[in-house]
Amino acid sequence: MTKEVAEHGSYGGAKDYHDPPPAPLIDAEELTKWSFYRALIAEFIATLLFLYITVLTVIGYKTQSATDHCGRVGILGIAWAFGGMLFILVCCTAGISVGLVKAFQSSYYKKHGGGANELSLGYTTGVGLGAEIIGTFVLVYTVFSATDPKRSARDSHVPVLAPLPIGFAVFMVHLATIPITGTGINPARSLGAAVIYNQDKAWDDQWIFWVGPFIGAAIAAFYHQFILRAGAAKALVSFRSNASHHV
Repeated sequence: MTKEVAEHGSYGGAKDYHDPPPAPLIDAEELTKWSFYRALIAEFIATLLFLYITVLTVIGYKTQSATDHCGRVGILGIAWAFGGMLFILVCCTAGISVGLVKAFQSSYYKKHGGGANELSLGYTTGVGLGAEIIGTFVLVYTVFSATDPKRSARDSHVPVLAPLPIGFAVFMVHLATIPITGTGINPARSLGAAVIYNQDKAWDDQWIFWVGPFIGAAIAAFYHQFILRAGAAKALVSFRSNASHHV
């Protein structure tokens, strides 16, 4: 039976998967294809909707907290807004949005920080940076695992709705890091809000929301590719094989 499974793939008739050849980082030919511009439009609309809903939720939470100690939205509501919107946008789409929030909520926008990410009082820079690194690692690792074509081919008998775990990852990360940094884990979200808000505190802390996500994403990519997918072992075997052929 073991031999049969090895020959025909995993249970459920899953097909063997082979990684495609590496694609160039920059391909000028892409600029001539409609698919490239369609992707740009989709990314723009997705980011606009994401920031509009989530930044408006943050301002609404702070507005309610100032007048109602019970806080009808709360941190849980903010986390649901971020996680839920990401779930919706990943399903639908696989700077201007914040301006819309400022226009619609002008009386509360500046008063409650414009939804910009800042390091909260009582936390050191190291703690804030660590929170962004870990939070981004959780998100990127989840994205890699949920969308890995090799896993889909191997475990085709186990259906995975990729947007669901990605949305829940965003939800859980926000629950953990909102009290520390307001949760960045996305330089576009942090930069867009800082540009429109344009206050010193937001700019002073801005580097945290770039360095942290880049480090966290790099660690997640390395872990997924070289540990989980055994990329390091495959490279070593390939190196030894080539070396033996040259001897």
